Amino acid sequence: MPAVSSFPFLAVAMPATLFLPLAAVAAAGLDRLLGEPARWHPLVGFGVLASALERAMNAGAGRLLRGLLAWSLLVLPPVALALWAIPPGLPGWVVDVLLLTLALGGRSLAEHASRVADDLASGDLVAARCHVGWMVSRQTDDLDAAGVASACVESTLENGNDAIFGTLFWFALLGGPGALLFRLANTLDAMWGYRNARFADFGWAAARLDDLLNYFPARLTAFSYALCGQTRRALRCWQRQAASWKSPNAGPVMAAGAGSLGLALGGAAVYHGHRQERPLLGEGRPACGEDIARTLTLLRRSLWLWLATMLCWGLARA
Repeated sequence: MPAVSSFPFLAVAMPATLFLPLAAVAAAGLDRLLGEPARWHPLVGFGVLASALERAMNAGAGRLLRGLLAWSLLVLPPVALALWAIPPGLPGWVVDVLLLTLALGGRSLAEHASRVADDLASGDLVAARCHVGWMVSRQTDDLDAAGVASACVESTLENGNDAIFGTLFWFALLGGPGALLFRLANTLDAMWGYRNARFADFGWAAARLDDLLNYFPARLTAFSYALCGQTRRALRCWQRQAASWKSPNAGPVMAAGAGSLGLALGGAAVYHGHRQERPLLGEGRPACGEDIARTLTLLRRSLWLWLATMLCWGLARA
């Protein structure tokens, strides 16, 4: 049944099944055009609130339950409010677009990666190490150019799922509230999901819930990377290498992405002063600075694939 705008100047009938796909296209366009707000970004305020709540609750006995309670207090009320408050019709569509635009981080990711690529192209290894350190949690002070490029490509592939495709997946399921749910949960995982003395118990719920929310999006992201690059190699790397990675969702994404690009990623890295021997991902040569642009191209092609698929699904249902 066509949903008709109540606004007379927009009296154009549009199938209701196209509302979300067109909102996704609009939000992706706004994210590419505007990027994230330079000031007063809601996620920054959310992060400040999360840090304050963690300091107040991450003490004493029962830290695992305290962490679950803190996650619930931070995530569930805004998602429930969005589900309750979004109006029907065109006003609700506009709210969906705004929520998804704020949840997407595609342009921000591309800007960070491109900055590292520009540093490497100009031969400024010191700046490249500094800027890639903004993207990864490993130590970057002693990385050579290939190490910087590899770290940047790995982070871009993994965060493509977190900042773009996982958000789109939950938006397709639940609209703006779904995008909000995923982005808030992913933010708390990035803040609390560490296996150290401070967060091993308190951050357990944030890490596991993020794994749960990311399970299907990560595999769809891996499949998208495979379709938009060297497909057979990407699928082979995914099948053979993903299970060896410490993260159940990053493994498929990074293995398929590395294989799609024809690169060998992974290997040893230093985290918080400790050297970790990570398994290799992908096949081919080591990464170089030029591969960062290739990685961003892979993400753009994958985004077009997702948007086209959503539009086709909406038209088929209509």
